Amino acid sequence: MAAKHDYYKTLQLEREASDEDVKKAYRKLARKFHPDLNPGDKSSEERFKNVQEAYDVLSDAGKRQIYDQVGYYSASGTPPGGAQHGPGMGFGGFDFEQMARNRAGSKGRSTGGGDGGGFGDLFSQFFRRGAEPEQGPEKGSDLEYALNISFWQAIKGTQSKLNVMRQEVCGPCGGSGVAGHSSPACPQCGGKGTVSQMAGAMRFELSCPRCNGRGKIANACTACHGEGRVARSEPVEIRIPPGAKSGSRLRVAGKGNSGTMGGAAGDLYITTRVEAHPFFTRVGDDIEIQVPVTVTEAGLGAKIEVPTIDGRTVLKVPQGTQNRQRFRLREKGVLNPQKNHRGDQIVEVYIQAPQSSDERTREILRELAQLHPEDPRADVWAKAEA
Repeated sequence: MAAKHDYYKTLQLEREASDEDVKKAYRKLARKFHPDLNPGDKSSEERFKNVQEAYDVLSDAGKRQIYDQVGYYSASGTPPGGAQHGPGMGFGGFDFEQMARNRAGSKGRSTGGGDGGGFGDLFSQFFRRGAEPEQGPEKGSDLEYALNISFWQAIKGTQSKLNVMRQEVCGPCGGSGVAGHSSPACPQCGGKGTVSQMAGAMRFELSCPRCNGRGKIANACTACHGEGRVARSEPVEIRIPPGAKSGSRLRVAGKGNSGTMGGAAGDLYITTRVEAHPFFTRVGDDIEIQVPVTVTEAGLGAKIEVPTIDGRTVLKVPQGTQNRQRFRLREKGVLNPQKNHRGDQIVEVYIQAPQSSDERTREILRELAQLHPEDPRADVWAKAEA
């Protein structure tokens, strides 16, 4: 994979970031730029691809080592034409300053004697050959999915089945990557045990991260080609708790990609997207609605039935209610599972004028106008002419 950008800057990290820092940064940015959450946004789609590419390298210890040492990672070993080189990189991209900092850090942690290295020790990292210690178990990466749910599914909670494409432990080899009696050449280094990385005019031979310098993947399983994992689609049951909203993030433990060398599986994260309702409007944990009232109900007061997410309830409209006046129904909103408390329902009433289609209705309205001759727009004119 060729570096077209600085992977650390892409994930907004320092070069000394830990594996956990890398994972947290990836989760945050993957959620922000996920195409499902930014439909039609080409810029977000490109950013999401860059984030995925950066995470693929920096989350892998072998790839990250090569990237840190040479300034890019390429499976073929050929430097990319557009590769970016960080500050302090000489000889076409090799970061001597970073290597010096790494060596200084190692020296500071050393408990033995000596000067902690020099150029001979520095270059020995690149020109050494042979096997390196076997990597231990590594946890699988997390997965991010978006799930569309209806308004009522979000309010009441629901269960949904989602087909997730994930890396699973290979059945024939049990995740070891080994089966049969053959010893095929490592597909990454071609059996050499090393991979070449160019830095300007300099070529470095690094121990192959795929086979740990052995050159062969002993008895590679033909089902997974020595990877120990295969990609499969698996139906996963997702439980959406009551009160979910757009952007809610749910974790399903152990349903991410399987780990390597017996490592634990990653987690699956589900981001919900809730469809709008034609009548109920959700604002946080509150529900807002608009209902009409008659002139007589507003003027004389009344008890009216209004819909809620639980069914019908009675709202008392006081005498002299004004148009667009709002009333609060306590704990008739959405359940907040974190607070174990329900929001409220806000009812906004608007006065519906009567249809004066007959003479009797018009006569009553004229009498009402005579009883209340005041100009309701008097304050409006006073403010406008101030």
